[in-house]
Amino acid sequence: QVPLVESGGGSVQTGGSLKLSCQVSGFSCGIRCCMGWFRQAPGNEREGVSVICSMGQVQRLYYADSVEGRFTISEDVGERMLYLQMNNLSPEDTAMYYCAARLGVALDPLHAGDYSNWGQGTQVTVSS
Repeated sequence: QVPLVESGGGSVQTGGSLKLSCQVSGFSCGIRCCMGWFRQAPGNEREGVSVICSMGQVQRLYYADSVEGRFTISEDVGERMLYLQMNNLSPEDTAMYYCAARLGVALDPLHAGDYSNWGQGTQVTVSS
């Protein structure tokens, strides 16, 4: 496992925005890999939020239905950073957010169980 370090969580009101960052400098993608964001609310399973999968020169972005149109995933390859811009937040988005990475591409890139490299998480709390 390699260390991934998240930052950027916090508390906002409904409709607010946050931008999460993840330092992925310890992870080497190789030819095919996926990196992304997952979240886990108390009592719930960890769920995929958004993932970038790189396959050579091709990149594909994946979003959970619940965040499509509100969240945007991006990466800065040179700085070795992964980002998640979250807009129009609602209390249902309250969770611990984790950055994760894996080599290769799983059939379901948003499936948390297929990832072996994880950060420690950053808390996002949205109040009504």
